[in-house]
Amino acid sequence: MQARTLPPFDVVVVGSGASGGWAAKRLAEAGLKVAVVDAGRKHTAADFREHRPDYELKFRNRAPDLIRKTRPRQTECYACTEHNYDWFANDLDEPYTTPANKPFSWQGRMRIMGGRTNVWARQSYRFSDLDFKAASIDGHGIDWPLGYADLAPYYDIVEEYAGISGLAEGVYELPDGRFLPPMPFTCPEVRLRHAVKQKFGRTVTIGRTANLTRPHNGRGACHYCGPCERGCVSRAYFNAAFTTMADALATGNCTHIPDAMVYQVLMDADAPRARGVLYIDRNTREMHEVTGRVVVLCAQALESVRVLFNSATPRFPNGLANSSGVLGQYLQDHVRNGGGATGEFPDMQAKPSLGGPRRPNGIYVIRFRNTKNGPKSKKFLRGYGYQGGWGGADFNWSAPGFGDAFKTALMEPVISLNLGGFGECLPRRENVVEIDRDVADVFGIPVLRISMSWTENERAMIADMATSAAEMLEAAGARNVRPWTVVDRMPGMGIHEVGVARMGTSPKTSVLNQFQQAHDIRNLFVMDGAGFTSSACQNPTLTIMALAVRSCDYLMNEMKRGSV
Repeated sequence: MQARTLPPFDVVVVGSGASGGWAAKRLAEAGLKVAVVDAGRKHTAADFREHRPDYELKFRNRAPDLIRKTRPRQTECYACTEHNYDWFANDLDEPYTTPANKPFSWQGRMRIMGGRTNVWARQSYRFSDLDFKAASIDGHGIDWPLGYADLAPYYDIVEEYAGISGLAEGVYELPDGRFLPPMPFTCPEVRLRHAVKQKFGRTVTIGRTANLTRPHNGRGACHYCGPCERGCVSRAYFNAAFTTMADALATGNCTHIPDAMVYQVLMDADAPRARGVLYIDRNTREMHEVTGRVVVLCAQALESVRVLFNSATPRFPNGLANSSGVLGQYLQDHVRNGGGATGEFPDMQAKPSLGGPRRPNGIYVIRFRNTKNGPKSKKFLRGYGYQGGWGGADFNWSAPGFGDAFKTALMEPVISLNLGGFGECLPRRENVVEIDRDVADVFGIPVLRISMSWTENERAMIADMATSAAEMLEAAGARNVRPWTVVDRMPGMGIHEVGVARMGTSPKTSVLNQFQQAHDIRNLFVMDGAGFTSSACQNPTLTIMALAVRSCDYLMNEMKRGSV
């Protein structure tokens, strides 16, 4: 099919999510002509669905099997329901493969402007030098080619724009940021916070979240309605579609190209230089070229690497920008809710909840294992934090007994706290993604084959998550404390895939430099989570955005110098 070519741009950005939105905003506001080539459709007012009740849906949100027919993987994501499943990729049209003994759940493959920022949990935590320099501390892997001081000013920029509510704690392992007022704790959370600090010296803080607690930058404050993953008509949480992308489009310098499945980065025939991208229109199946001085991949870590592999040339036969041979290697995802505990607080049943029953946030227990001055584990490297919080039920489903006593107990509401661990996965060369040449999606694009598994390090961490969660709940006076572990939870459930085109100082052992610029191709950048050298245990999105802003500033300086 003959490709149709659009007019040239200064920069071609692939993706409109966390990093793509920031790249578009930063570059367009500086006067550059930017094309955002986006696999997602346009975002409209009809996509704000948080106030639509279940009874208005055809199947009342009670028929998940019908959605699973076309989205068997996507429905494993907490956010994919009858309310919004049309935002997610159709797994039958856009498959991927895995070895039979190494399953991987690739969730959150969004096909709407803003990408995962439409449905993310909005937890926004800075990394510290405990993370950036982890290899120097424990000897595993390589350090990031930058440190906290390099990224701190860009964390400031992102937080001040997006609006991150939180509480300053002064803890080295989790640097404080530029916060809006925090959301309040609930009563059992207050008790846990004080007990854990007093007995263990650990810090329980309120979640640092991209939900506004007061009007900010023209957006309304959160009104605690609850289902953030369905959209937000008041724009109270950070979604690239109505923040960074809206700002970029308002400049008149940004062109959004929706429903565009990028197949390849186009290269000059006689030099290691990108000249644009080739994409397939999702609706017409027509091919188009978009050209520019610079190409910036922000498609999501696995999607961006898929594009690089599918862009192989005689100069780069094993994938674009892959002279090191490490493209696709060192895949990481968080060990999410592999271990934790739940406890009940029966003496608090009559006390009001300070935080409200629909608070879109929980608590966070800051990492305390293998820290700067804290205890070291002999069983595993790196560490974990906890996310969780208050939970209530109208019925006490765990009540024992039968008869009248059971009926009475059943009717007594239960106030509980749950702590679920989020742990760092070690970067390992054998955790890889590659192209499966035997399978293509509905657009004819070869798909990824993903191979990842946990190791004894992660399994030992999971066991410690359960033990430590239980001891903290018991210290707070919880009853019926139930530790739990899920050692066979498949990778991918964290929805925090990173590391498959890692940054580094050496072109022999990394794909990108500290500014997420390909070592091999000076005008090619990868600004999503693919460049992470390690995953830390904190949610990655805030760091992805800060890195994108930093890299865009570098890119603009390089363009002025004429070196890209």
